[in-house]
Amino acid sequence: MSETGSRFVLPSEEVLRAREKLVLDHFHDEVAHDWDATLSTFPHPHYELIPLMKVHDGDSAVRDYYRDTRVAFPDQDHEIIAFRHSVDAVIVEFWLLGTHLGPLGKIPPTGSKHRTRMNAYFVFDEEENLVAERIYFDQLTILKQLIAVLDKKNPRDLLTLGRAVLGLLAMAGEEPDARLMETTEPEFLRS
Repeated sequence: MSETGSRFVLPSEEVLRAREKLVLDHFHDEVAHDWDATLSTFPHPHYELIPLMKVHDGDSAVRDYYRDTRVAFPDQDHEIIAFRHSVDAVIVEFWLLGTHLGPLGKIPPTGSKHRTRMNAYFVFDEEENLVAERIYFDQLTILKQLIAVLDKKNPRDLLTLGRAVLGLLAMAGEEPDARLMETTEPEFLRS
């Protein structure tokens, strides 16, 4: 929250610059697979993947998330599109890129490349600690790109497609994290 405590007043330029540096370092360290440096940007690592309704909370859970996503996409990278500041967050719009060379959850590798537009909210508390990275994206955009290169006439590719569909169905039945379901509408001043 800003120094004045108002949701209508941005923090000082100094605070915004410090947040921006932290977020850019975070992005850089993720691409470099420097997990210690990436995790050091949080006092307590916390990722929220909104399309999956999944939370990775704490050092161990976030390291597992990094490992799993880099097994699936070892060359994962990004291209930043826009960078915005709000009272309590930095909002980054970016392209996520990668080649699907390992399992993505229960979806087998397809060898396909993807380029998916995403938003990440880097949320800060009153002491300017990064408390969450909240990521929004369209799962279907990724999945379409991962299976698009499969030859529907090739028995081997058909088998991979079938396994991908079964993996997707298995993942669709997972329970959403309750922390993402229990929301409270903010109170607004009525004039």
